[in-house]
Amino acid sequence: MERSHKIELLLGFLCSFLPLLVLLALCHYFRKRLRWRGRRKSESLEVGDERGGAGAEEEEEEEEELEAEGLAKFAGAESLTVHDILEAPGEVVGKSSYETLYRARIERSGSVVLLRFLRPSSAGRTGEVVLVARALGAVRHPNLVPLRAMYVGPRGEKLFLQPFYAAGSLKQFLRAGVAEAHRWDIILKLSLGIARGLDHLHTGLEKPIVHGNLKTNNIFLDADYQPHLADFGLHLMLNSAAAQEMLKASAAQGYKAPELVKLKDASKETDVYSLGIILFEMLAQKDPININFLHSKDFHLPISLRNLVLDHKISDVFDSELLNQSLDKNSSKAHGLLMLFQLAIACCSPSPASRPDTKHVISRLEVIA
Repeated sequence: MERSHKIELLLGFLCSFLPLLVLLALCHYFRKRLRWRGRRKSESLEVGDERGGAGAEEEEEEEEELEAEGLAKFAGAESLTVHDILEAPGEVVGKSSYETLYRARIERSGSVVLLRFLRPSSAGRTGEVVLVARALGAVRHPNLVPLRAMYVGPRGEKLFLQPFYAAGSLKQFLRAGVAEAHRWDIILKLSLGIARGLDHLHTGLEKPIVHGNLKTNNIFLDADYQPHLADFGLHLMLNSAAAQEMLKASAAQGYKAPELVKLKDASKETDVYSLGIILFEMLAQKDPININFLHSKDFHLPISLRNLVLDHKISDVFDSELLNQSLDKNSSKAHGLLMLFQLAIACCSPSPASRPDTKHVISRLEVIA
């Protein structure tokens, strides 16, 4: 009896304090939740938003939506659901050490999209990636590939949804051997579009965005030969090891500016350098790194092209079909070809301070056109 009486007293004591313990636990939970939400808002990137800037109430709703189903939606994907993304049949169209690209079909709408799977081992911290994705999701320009949605899975996997461009990349276009790749008017159109897209990242936002990985593989074309820059700001979502892998791959393909040692040093000037390399690719219709073309120990396209010009080997510099067009009773085209070559040389100046900014590049291209 005495033992039973003690148990009854203990149970009574616990029951009297149980509501207080529950209340304290709830307070602790909500304090942590509010502190996390406040920290996320204080760290949020200030970039231009075509909606004119979301209010605090709208931001809270978006955060709650992401926490509830792991999906953040931006302009153009308002009706999208997690089921739409995870059940979309797709095929691999690209792969690297840090990501896999899928061409997928959203069955409910019938639209074809590009799904970018960022490996958990390569991505930065989820909170930081979400902040960057929200900033990039607000960026809209006719020459930039828009980010439509982001999904964060239960194991930290991250999927980004973007439009799919059936015409493929600028790299594929230049190597396909099609007649349009040698047309002077299309090359000018591509040059202006790429420069305008890059200019919007550099000057058209409240907080500028450095592309960080500009190359012909990351520029997609629509049916009207209008270029769309992809991958801008992607390096901000990667951890340091994956970011270095991206830099090494870009450097191996000839797009790295001489002063760029670490990816964190990427700047507007290094983006302009990459733009200059792309202009050279379109003029010469050759890869930036091409041993058979250079015939020297220096596998750097701008310097090699400059040397060919100094040696008066103009026919070895430009694509032969493009050169024939410019010399075919059209002195203005020939002059434009040389002006575009000079602009590319200026963009690839060894001194970052000597490179033109994107506004100057656009004005020069408009004069050539």
